Amino acid sequence: MKNPQASPLYDVAVIGGGIIGCAAACELAKTDARVILIERDNDVAMGATRANSGIVHAGYDPLPGTKMARYNVEGNAMMAQLAKKLNVRYVVNGSLVLSLAPEEDAVLRMLKERGDRNGVPGLTLLTREEVLRREPNLSPEVRGALYAPTAGIITPWSLAIGLADTACINGCDFLFNAPVTAIARREDGGFRLTAGTKRVEARFIVNAAGGHADSINDLIAAPYFRILPSRGEYYLLDKSQGGLIRSTIFQCPTKIGKGVLAAPTAYGNLIVGPNAETADSPDDVAVTAEGLAFVEQQARRSLPGFSLRESIRNYAGVRAVSDQEDFIVEQAPGCPGFINAAGIKSPGLSAAPALALDVVRLLEEAGLALHPREDFRWCPLPDSFAAADKETRAAMARENPLHGRVICRCETITEGDILAAIRRPIPARTMDGVKRRCGAGLGRCQGGFCGPRVAAILAREQGISLPDIRQDRPGSWLLAGYLRDGTRR
Repeated sequence: MKNPQASPLYDVAVIGGGIIGCAAACELAKTDARVILIERDNDVAMGATRANSGIVHAGYDPLPGTKMARYNVEGNAMMAQLAKKLNVRYVVNGSLVLSLAPEEDAVLRMLKERGDRNGVPGLTLLTREEVLRREPNLSPEVRGALYAPTAGIITPWSLAIGLADTACINGCDFLFNAPVTAIARREDGGFRLTAGTKRVEARFIVNAAGGHADSINDLIAAPYFRILPSRGEYYLLDKSQGGLIRSTIFQCPTKIGKGVLAAPTAYGNLIVGPNAETADSPDDVAVTAEGLAFVEQQARRSLPGFSLRESIRNYAGVRAVSDQEDFIVEQAPGCPGFINAAGIKSPGLSAAPALALDVVRLLEEAGLALHPREDFRWCPLPDSFAAADKETRAAMARENPLHGRVICRCETITEGDILAAIRRPIPARTMDGVKRRCGAGLGRCQGGFCGPRVAAILAREQGISLPDIRQDRPGSWLLAGYLRDGTRR
């Protein structure tokens, strides 16, 4: 992984390593542009990208004529091919928006009309009997549903990591642990950024800073939007619950969002959530008893039979909701060369591939001359031992004997899988970095069994002592107290 030491002049500095920033960097890596992605955290996919529903929406919810609607439908159509190129698990499972009260029947008809105008293929209104034939474990109170066959499920951080690794091998530089605290104009009209302890010079900037996008805009451009962070809390249930439903199950949307959903994950778990609470800050990922109680109550209106005894993790993510109705994807007014990709709430994950194309177009319109790279190549994620059949597993173990040593029993993750995660273009350096890349610690015991073994492998591969291994962000040490040499940890 490249981590620049000098201060060359980049064509583009992308601020933010979430799904939008990584998608933009990957699209730019298909050209001859010199690009750097600047991330305040120690890895990509550390914000909303690692804490959302993982739903690839069909596109019936956004208002017709908005950027949100266009990017959603176009991004959905691009997702299968993109996931294949990156070897990311993607399942087109369809979605159902349920009517659970007489007044919601009209909402379904409105959503279908809106989806038809947005160009969403295959939308169908189902009767109660048709819904329950498809999903027999849903509430008997269901009256009907809007069925969207093109909706899917994906692991969002895997997609972002694949995009970032692809950008990396095609020449994009990455600067981590580098919050942008100042932006000034260069004499030639470009920009000078203070990012952590580094200074970065770039001709153009793409602001994809998620919940902090308004603060980044205000460093160089006149304020014209605000981020109003909204926290959503979730239950992640064991794979024993994943078979309760095949489709993603929505309730009718309200003014504050798409409501509490229930959905299988790409890896066979069941996810339930989120609520929508005003967050104290873009980093407020607290989980509350009250919020989770609300999530359970609302989710049982759709899917009454799930068991919270099978809950393996609770978490929260923060949506980068803005005070604007639509996504903000444009050159900042009065600030040539500064492109905002801000206010990207749901369906931002679904929209990312198409939105990234528009970012590149905006850069070209702002004066950046781009030419296609002839040697561009994708960087797919490695094949998973767990996902392979018996014969393929045997072949993988013959080729690499470390696939014969299972480290994470819950998810059947081998030492070979973990080493592949550590040796990626953007390598795993923490426990959660390994988890995001290969799934070790993602299962029922949440790392209780495999955690010490993963930590030992990380220490060995990085040539550092075990007490220096972190769970994730700086300061998240696994071990504390006194060491034998008297050093306090």
